[in-house]
Amino acid sequence: MDCIFCKIIAGELPSKKVYEDEKILAFHDIAPAAPLHIIVVPKIHVESLNGVDAGNIDYVSEICLKIPGIARELKIADGYRVVTNIGDDGGQTVKHLHFHILGGRKLGFMG
Repeated sequence: MDCIFCKIIAGELPSKKVYEDEKILAFHDIAPAAPLHIIVVPKIHVESLNGVDAGNIDYVSEICLKIPGIARELKIADGYRVVTNIGDDGGQTVKHLHFHILGGRKLGFMG
């Protein structure tokens, strides 16, 4: 598979990890869109939120449960944004489900 996030998960590419457990990995984005920009991925390959089903929903649940703790650890729990892009028209550039945690400054409206 030629998925960059799968290669990061497998340890074939380096990342600056902030959290890891048996289901998810969180690491710093290499091209941050905010002072703090973390990527959170499931450790299984799911192309996007459109590919979530009963067989993999526990990975997404784990991500949703862990994001607030990651934000607390990074001292941004008082205000941050979580984004996932779906498909080309939605701006998804890596076809592996991932969530962006953005923070470190006051964030304006996205439209």
